[in-house]
Amino acid sequence: MARSSVFALATLAILLSSAGAQQVGEWQQCGGQGYTGPTQCVSTAVCTALNAFFSQCIPCNQGGVCATTTPTSTTTSTTSTPSSPPSASGPLRYVGVNIAGFDFGCNTEGSCTASAAWPPLLQYFGHDGEGQMKHFVNDDGFNAFRLPVGWQFLTNNVLGGPVVEANLNTYNDLVNACLNTAPTTVCIIDIHNYARWNGGIIGQGGPTNAQFAATWSTIAAKYKANPRIIFGIMNEPHDVPDINAWATTVQAAVTAIRQAGATTQMILLPGNNWTSAQTFVSNGSAAALSKVVNLDGSTTNLVFDVHKYLDSDNSGTMPECTTNNIDIAWAPLATWLRDNKRQAFNTETGGGNTASCIQRMCEQIAFQAQNSDVFLGYVGWSAGNFDPSYVLSEVPTNTGSGWRRSRSGVWVWLEESRGFLF
Repeated sequence: MARSSVFALATLAILLSSAGAQQVGEWQQCGGQGYTGPTQCVSTAVCTALNAFFSQCIPCNQGGVCATTTPTSTTTSTTSTPSSPPSASGPLRYVGVNIAGFDFGCNTEGSCTASAAWPPLLQYFGHDGEGQMKHFVNDDGFNAFRLPVGWQFLTNNVLGGPVVEANLNTYNDLVNACLNTAPTTVCIIDIHNYARWNGGIIGQGGPTNAQFAATWSTIAAKYKANPRIIFGIMNEPHDVPDINAWATTVQAAVTAIRQAGATTQMILLPGNNWTSAQTFVSNGSAAALSKVVNLDGSTTNLVFDVHKYLDSDNSGTMPECTTNNIDIAWAPLATWLRDNKRQAFNTETGGGNTASCIQRMCEQIAFQAQNSDVFLGYVGWSAGNFDPSYVLSEVPTNTGSGWRRSRSGVWVWLEESRGFLF
């Protein structure tokens, strides 16, 4: 082929590519403070300012106010019934950060070394978790912190043993630091054992449901009078053979918590496959956990616990974000939750210090806010005792005269999330 023809075709391809790039897809960013990309949405969406930092292409059928043509009158009319109730947009109820440290020494098989737990508090030679939380509350307006802890730490490595008072009191120092940040802050107690103890699955050949429930009974009794405590039953169950048996385990914990006197606090119910938002319905977790009830048979304040990262394999181990999860996870889950009159809380998500994560994290957060009737909020992973160089670090740095973000990219999407919070 002649060189001039090749050049002409290449030029045409560039022009066509540039023209297509001028339109922004549904749920993607189209404006906001500091944004320099294209601002024209595809024809099925409209660019909507959600706050000063972020504008998004909201689909016409999801609350976007799109131009419509006036139909000509006819002698007949039809009505349609939507397949599910409409979404309700608004600020998220909760936004916050995980404060890790008491879970250090735990692996995904639920093997935790109690002595490896590292309290993220200065008095225990850890990072200043208390200062971090105050910074997130005062400077970012956040109001939720998840405080992961290993089961073995609580019982001092004794399966079936009682919760050791001294260990619980040490953990309680972090809980109190969380509660003391502001009168509206909620604190999530999370047992970080992946539905296991040293490889054995609770209620399915490993620890008994009674042993697990006994631990939760002790914890609930300590915090039963505080409405700002949320009980996170278990972090990321995975490869659980029988989801209905797992729901029975969760029911045992819920019953123990309620019988201990914590009758009104929120309880988070986790599903299989790392409690992934993408597979929560398809793998049977939603249906099985829907049968978990309070003592009176209601499901009040029983909320589904879901996680979702944005890297290529959903592991939360890589700096680049390849998806905003909307089409594959959040939109289908929102429909199911709305149809079944349930809610979910995204207690783990995160992204790296990259442009791709700035874009896609903001898109994900904005979608959750657009569906805040079913999504209560999100908690990023993670601050606490992580080193600022950790790939998903949200650890701020205390300069002595104030706190600053260690990584600019994460600062952007954390900062922008303020506009989606009550």
